[in-house]
Amino acid sequence: MKTASIRQVRHDFNTVLDWIDAGEQVEISKRGKVVALLSPPPPVKVPRSRKRPDFAGRLKIRDGGRVISKGVMDEILADSKGLY
Repeated sequence: MKTASIRQVRHDFNTVLDWIDAGEQVEISKRGKVVALLSPPPPVKVPRSRKRPDFAGRLKIRDGGRVISKGVMDEILADSKGLY
């Protein structure tokens, strides 16, 4: 842990800031007594990516192995176009 006086903080703040950037904690003293403690901020927690639901697995459980043939699907789509 580094220490700096009030005078050093006033006149040479860039050096103190470099220490903090490097991850050091800095005690600020006034007339030999510690009056403050400067430290770097805590690390930022990165949110974990959420696991996406298995939609294909759900459909397989719900519908089993059924597959709609292309001809039937074309008929359904053709009929639905007339509704709108």
